Amino acid sequence: MSQSLVCPETVSRVSSVLNRNSRQFGKKHLFDQDEETCWNSDQGPSQWVTLEFPKRVHITQLQVQFQGGFSSRHSYLEGSQSGNTLRKIVDFYPEDTNALQISCLAWGMRVWYRHWEG
Repeated sequence: MSQSLVCPETVSRVSSVLNRNSRQFGKKHLFDQDEETCWNSDQGPSQWVTLEFPKRVHITQLQVQFQGGFSSRHSYLEGSQSGNTLRKIVDFYPEDTNALQISCLAWGMRVWYRHWEG
C-alpha cells in the first residue's frame, strides 16, 4: 500500500458541499480513512477538489474512490510548480464503482487534483 502525500499541512478546497452540510459531507471526509463517510458535492456540471501541498511532491500514483452511482465520467489531474498557472497533466476516466481505483503517474511537482463531471 502506498503512503499518502496528504499531511496535516496540506490545504484542501472543494467546489461545493451537498446542501452546505459540511458536518456530514464536508471536505474533512476526503482523507479520514472511514468508509462510512465521504465528501459529497452539491449538484452541478463540474465539481473539483484542490490540494496544495506544503512542499514539492513527487506523485507516482493517484488513488480515487467514488460511491457507486456517483462517479465522474471524465476527470483530469492538473498541477503547477510554486503556485504558477495550473496545467493539465493527464485525463482519466474512472469506473462507476465504489472500488478503489489507482492510476500510475510519474511527475515531480506541486499538484492539485481536479475532478470534473462531464
